[in-house]
Amino acid sequence: MAGNPERRAALVDAGVEVLAREGARGLTFRAVDAAAGVPVGTASNYFTNRDDLLRQIDTWLHTRLAPDPEVIGRLLAQPRDRSLVTAFMHDLMARATRDRTGYLALMEMRLEATRRPELRASFTKSVRGDLEEAMEFHRSARLPGGDETVTVLYLAMLGLLLEHLTLPDVLDGALPGVSVPEGLVERIAATIVPEG
Repeated sequence: MAGNPERRAALVDAGVEVLAREGARGLTFRAVDAAAGVPVGTASNYFTNRDDLLRQIDTWLHTRLAPDPEVIGRLLAQPRDRSLVTAFMHDLMARATRDRTGYLALMEMRLEATRRPELRASFTKSVRGDLEEAMEFHRSARLPGGDETVTVLYLAMLGLLLEHLTLPDVLDGALPGVSVPEGLVERIAATIVPEG
C-alpha cells in the first residue's frame, strides 16, 4: 500500500464526494481517481478493497463533521439551559448545511450498511460511539435533561437533517409560521429539552 498521507486524505475526500453524488454503487476506485484528479489506478494503491475505502471514509466523516472546539468553548460560556442546547442544535444544522456533501455521504453510508454486514458492524459501532459521546458530553456539561433527552434529540435532528438535505420542500409550510430549518430546530428543542 502506498504511504503518502496527503494523497490518501485527498482520495478519501474524493470518495466522500463520489459517495454523496453517486451513492455507494458509484463508489469505484476509478470514480475516486477521477474525482481526486489522479491517474487511474491510484486509489487501488492506497486501499486494499472497496470495504477498506468505505471504512476510511467512515472514520474521516466522523472527524470532518465534528463540531469546532472553539465554537463549543464559546457556547459553553453560556448558562446551562434549554437555550444552550438549542444553540448546539443550531450549530449542528449550520455544519450540515455548510458541508451538505459530508452529511449526504454519511447518509449513503447508512444505506450501504444495510446491504453489507461487515460495514454494518463497523458503522454501527462508530455511530453508536457518537451517540454515547453526545450523552457523555451532555452529562459532563450539565445540560438539562439526561440520556433520554439526548437520544430523542438525536432522532429528531437526524430526521430534520435527512429532510432538509434531501427533500427540503417537504417541510416548507408544514408548520405555518415556522421557518425551515431554524424554526424547526427551536421547536424540537422546546418540545424535547426540559427548561432547566
